[in-house]
Amino acid sequence: MPVSRPPVPAADPGRRRVLAALLGAPFLAAGGLTGCTSGPATTPTGDGPIELSVFWWGGPDRAKLTEQALRLYSERNPRVSFRVTWQGIDGYYGRLATQAAGGNVPDLIQLDDSILTEYADREIIRDLTDHVADNRLDLRNLPQGLAQYGQVAGRTMAVAAGQTAAAVIFNRDLLSELRVPEPRTGMSWDEYVDWAEQVTEASRGRVAGSTDPSGDYRALWLWLRGRGGEFYRGRQLAFGVEELVGWFELWRRARAGRATPSAALVEQTDSGEPAQQLVVSGLTAASFAWSHQLPELQRLTRAGLGLIAFPGSPTSQWPRASMYWAVFRGSRDPETAIDVINFLTSDVAAGALLGHERGLTPNQAVRRAVEGSITDPAQRRAAALGGLLGAAPGPAPAPPPRGHAQVRSLLVAAAESVRSGDSGARAAATRFLAQADAALTS
Repeated sequence: MPVSRPPVPAADPGRRRVLAALLGAPFLAAGGLTGCTSGPATTPTGDGPIELSVFWWGGPDRAKLTEQALRLYSERNPRVSFRVTWQGIDGYYGRLATQAAGGNVPDLIQLDDSILTEYADREIIRDLTDHVADNRLDLRNLPQGLAQYGQVAGRTMAVAAGQTAAAVIFNRDLLSELRVPEPRTGMSWDEYVDWAEQVTEASRGRVAGSTDPSGDYRALWLWLRGRGGEFYRGRQLAFGVEELVGWFELWRRARAGRATPSAALVEQTDSGEPAQQLVVSGLTAASFAWSHQLPELQRLTRAGLGLIAFPGSPTSQWPRASMYWAVFRGSRDPETAIDVINFLTSDVAAGALLGHERGLTPNQAVRRAVEGSITDPAQRRAAALGGLLGAAPGPAPAPPPRGHAQVRSLLVAAAESVRSGDSGARAAATRFLAQADAALTS
């Protein structure tokens, strides 16, 4: 769908002309992008042409907007062109692992917190600390916790491409039809389960109130933080069997009260794929997701969707990177790659092009400058939640340690075994902790 935005405030006339041209430019398919228009080079040094490879996951909308932003960089720096590759999240990290094994990782890559520490420990990505220290990579306008969440062992290894929050996405039209009040940010986990039971009852069992997030590490993490705990302490789990049994017991009660659908339906959502979310298919009134996914989820259903923060105190959340930009350690032109990150995250015109597709614009000054140019209603609703939470976030933890991706899978398996009745909560929790400890120490 074409993207239409008004001119960016405070942009100079030349920038406005470039931006207007870019917004009307045709969409480029995945596979190649070259920027070769005239204009003064601003940052890259030297005389020869520079081609950077860029790789990210996402859909066509993300590709269109990212490619437009990269064109703008090339417009300002005519020697720099980009070779882009993008795909869906399924298979993305497998492809990246194959490239890493062969030493041919793209110059600029998109990561999330499930893999950041591993790629830093394995020295696949470049340490950006020195560039941050002298503001060649300017993170001064990022929320402190958001900048901190790109650090591994005190070193800046990546920069947030967007800010997101763990959110409950709910069907506003259905709740209006059932005459059930909408859920609210700040309700306790028990209050949320009670609300979900009310939805199921009001629909006479046609729709369950909520999906079951017992295997969702985000939900467990925030539940633990709301009780004064954490998910990790260094490279170890920061909780024990009793805490996990308590978490599983909460959702056992929810299932007993018919607040959630059958185990078979819930397992469809464990992949995290937006199209599999039960709020989209109409089988639940609410699903657990990231706030920046609201626009994509909204495109998948005709029902009007709303969002709130995960249950519990908003102070359990923190300024969270939806995903990061990182530079391959073996990049042939790391200085230019780092400058591109600086541009994508801190330039007003780039921010106007990218909008909040990857989440809230990470740079707060840019966020304020482009606020009026965001026309997508779902993006605006997601941004409003980010603004609400921005007033009261808790301290940012360290990004998850190496082995986190396996821990996530183990938690899903443990929760599924409890839901299906194959294991009791204590047996599943005990097995999970043993397996997770092994994954974190291997």
